[in-house]
Amino acid sequence: VVGLGMVRELGPVLTAIMLCGRIGAGIAAELGSMKVTEQIDAMRALGASPIRKLVTPRVLAGTIALPCLTIFASLVGVYGGALVTVYDLELTPHTYYRSLMYTVMIRDVLDGLVKSTAFGFLLVSIACYKGLNTSGGTEGVGSTTTATVVTSSIVIFVANFFITKLLLLLQI
Repeated sequence: VVGLGMVRELGPVLTAIMLCGRIGAGIAAELGSMKVTEQIDAMRALGASPIRKLVTPRVLAGTIALPCLTIFASLVGVYGGALVTVYDLELTPHTYYRSLMYTVMIRDVLDGLVKSTAFGFLLVSIACYKGLNTSGGTEGVGSTTTATVVTSSIVIFVANFFITKLLLLLQI
């Protein structure tokens, strides 16, 4: 049960929430400071697209990186479950592994990766949107950063609900 919970729910959601604070805030602050110091306007004046140069690489990176980090987080969680099972519950590692292989199917792993891919896209898209719409000087950058973390966290929980429902409906 630990493995199933880690792979389908906790791994993707907790990894995304942690990255809201780290990556989302960083992207929003960076783009926000570029906006208030008029660097974005300077890029446009030089004929460069801020979306192509600043947003697209970040969105691609977030969409690719979050599933990779989710795999790592899920493995750490499953290994932690094994340690608790072996040392606290005094079951054999073989029993835990056999139970894990019986419970967690490849479909569960793929569902977790679908979720984390969507979360990565949403998280970075929100951070870029908020950052590029910053106003109010340095104080506005701080407000934007906070709003990005809060909005991204809420969107991840709501998206998790709908993606889970969709994946359960598609499961035959």
